[in-house]
Amino acid sequence: MSAAPPAGSGTAESGTVPRSRRKPLTILLCLAVFALAVDLLTKHLALAELSDREPVRLLGGAVYLSLTRNSGAAWSLGSDYTFIFPVIAVGVLGWIAWMTRSLRSVPWAISLGLVVGGVTGNLLDRIFRAPGWFVGHVVDMISVFDPYGRVFPIFNVADSALVCGVLLAVALEFTGRQRDGSRIVTDKDKGADVGPGAAEEHADGGRRERA
Repeated sequence: MSAAPPAGSGTAESGTVPRSRRKPLTILLCLAVFALAVDLLTKHLALAELSDREPVRLLGGAVYLSLTRNSGAAWSLGSDYTFIFPVIAVGVLGWIAWMTRSLRSVPWAISLGLVVGGVTGNLLDRIFRAPGWFVGHVVDMISVFDPYGRVFPIFNVADSALVCGVLLAVALEFTGRQRDGSRIVTDKDKGADVGPGAAEEHADGGRRERA
């Protein structure tokens, strides 16, 4: 019987077994479909119930429902270049599809699922809604504190999902959580040195370990 390898030799490290992609990918797809379905439903209801109506006041004026069709971004920025938004959306979806090759993290799956659902919801508006293919106007209906979107832009469920997904991604990056399920931590974060083989040293002074 061969002798056990010495500690720190790197031949066998705990916590380095590759995680499965199935669960994160399932969460990403399910969340993206859910966000897209809610977005499509709320847009359908907005078109049916809010057309030719004054803004509907909710929660004492904290929220208003006010139908608008937006050819640009927030506050109608870029409204003269509507065609560029579908191109950006397709590029974002392609980039996310490429990133999922290394996806092993549930928090990242939630973040990317929200982004995919949000981007897809508005992309479908750009492609299929009036006034034409790939120059369609996005249906917005939610306004905070301002019924006409003069202070805060009027938005939709897709926008909400996209913003939440991006904010979660930023938080994950700042806390060192990686898409492959590992985490980058510094010596300051750990509070003490770790033993040999417990983490992989990085050139920037941090270490990668399984989250």
